[in-house]
Amino acid sequence: MTSVFMYAVSYDLGFAPNPFGGMCSLACCKPRIREQARIGDWVVGMTGTKLKPAMRCIFAMEITSEATFDDYWSNPDYVSRRPVRNGTPMKQVGDNIYHRTSTDSPWQQEDSVHSLIDGSQSELNTKHDTRINRVLLSTKYVYLGSSAEPLTQQVINELEYKKNPRDYFRFKAEQVPNFIAWLKAKVAANSNRVIADPINFSLSGRRFDPERERMI
Repeated sequence: MTSVFMYAVSYDLGFAPNPFGGMCSLACCKPRIREQARIGDWVVGMTGTKLKPAMRCIFAMEITSEATFDDYWSNPDYVSRRPVRNGTPMKQVGDNIYHRTSTDSPWQQEDSVHSLIDGSQSELNTKHDTRINRVLLSTKYVYLGSSAEPLTQQVINELEYKKNPRDYFRFKAEQVPNFIAWLKAKVAANSNRVIADPINFSLSGRRFDPERERMI
């Protein structure tokens, strides 16, 4: 049965998810969603406490395929999704950042949004991201970014939305038919398009501060 996973986005950099190049990928952050969501499910990112005003849709992706981190790294189709930290903002937020020499080797992390300030590996982010060895991929998505759209009142009433979840909300398809219809219409109208730059695109060069446990 189809599910919808909805969560409040903390930083909209174009990194998690990464919507560029005709594919939307969720490779970092949200390990519980990456563990539980299945092909055919929806993942939806909303504005909330950290990105106001709340209840605006930043992106919606229907999961069409998946990959392990090893496959994501080694597949030539996804090489362009590796980060280039002296590149354009779009290249800086590449999310294809984890690889290893063998299944028994420790994970290596490319210099990326999730690296330390000096570009070295963040063990904290590595452990958090790789505890679920799964990347969600979509070629049925829309990314609204800084043009994030409010949900209709009908959909809000259907979701019975009161406050941001600690991690995410999960709805079964039969619970939210109007929401799914709204999502499908948005994707149909702008299939696989980046409508506007990410809200925090100007911060694409930032890295992770382990003392503050946030990007700076």
